[in-house]
Amino acid sequence: FLPDLRATELAPWPRIGQRAAFVNLADQQEDDGWVIELAPGGKTEVLRHCFEASYYVVEGRGATMFWQEGSDRQTTEWQRGSLFSPPINCHYQLFNGDGAQPARLFAVTNAPMVLNIYSNPEFVFANPFVFKDRYDGSPDFFKGEGKMVSRNMWKTNFIPDVRTMELVPSRRGEGAVGRLWMLSNNLSEGHCTAFPAGTYKRAHRHGVGAHVIIVDGKGYSLLWWKGAEAERQRVDWKEGSVISPKEAQFHQHFNTSPAPARYIALRLGGLDRRKISNQAAWNTEAEMTGIPYEEEDTEIYEMYLRECKANGAEVWLPRPRYTARK
Repeated sequence: FLPDLRATELAPWPRIGQRAAFVNLADQQEDDGWVIELAPGGKTEVLRHCFEASYYVVEGRGATMFWQEGSDRQTTEWQRGSLFSPPINCHYQLFNGDGAQPARLFAVTNAPMVLNIYSNPEFVFANPFVFKDRYDGSPDFFKGEGKMVSRNMWKTNFIPDVRTMELVPSRRGEGAVGRLWMLSNNLSEGHCTAFPAGTYKRAHRHGVGAHVIIVDGKGYSLLWWKGAEAERQRVDWKEGSVISPKEAQFHQHFNTSPAPARYIALRLGGLDRRKISNQAAWNTEAEMTGIPYEEEDTEIYEMYLRECKANGAEVWLPRPRYTARK
């Protein structure tokens, strides 16, 4: 858990050329996070790497320049709430468009996995290979609106603002809506979920690596292990918080503000499909899509009533008609 990306302590990072920090959560070495702050009017060094990175703009405005060897450079402007991913191993550089205020970005990368596989930083950071199947340098690469490839999976290369993107009904909570996406031909994926005031999500669990970033709202999450419900860990969150559940750890999100809450989750996506057979050993379909409200512990709802009252929010979700837990 990270309380606030906007207040995370940073230090000079020579490779980036700006102040930054690694964020390693959930006791894992498959994906990680980077917090990067661009000084007013500042820019990073030219970056290039053989791993995927999905950037979320926490605050500020600016632009990113992308190019391949021998191709024209193209620039994409971003603002608070934007989401983009440099195509794998292309050259790119981040620029702060504000001369008075810093900008902060949070990236989720699969650098730990790639570095552990190849054990050679020069191969990862100075590899001349061009992935033309991922990015051919076409001038409209970051300008297209993308396309829907399933009911709720959007294939795109740039999201202007995840806080206002259109969402569709979700299975993991009463009144909840969501959207999945794939960026820049990545195997890594992401999704956005919003749920109304006075409601909370169903508890569920999955493999490790999801970085849940709160983009709107206020509330809390509960995390626990199967069979250890009495030892639930509570994490209070607000805009800018990041939560990353551990492997097979149940988690449940609660909105205590009088307005809808929204978060995004950046994760390995297609990279962890190899783990599906392992997950089957400890997951049921209900646990992946969400434990029904009727099967949760009664204290879950009672705690939620108390927290909403303390925050001046009206509970909209009806009291569950409880059945025995399976």
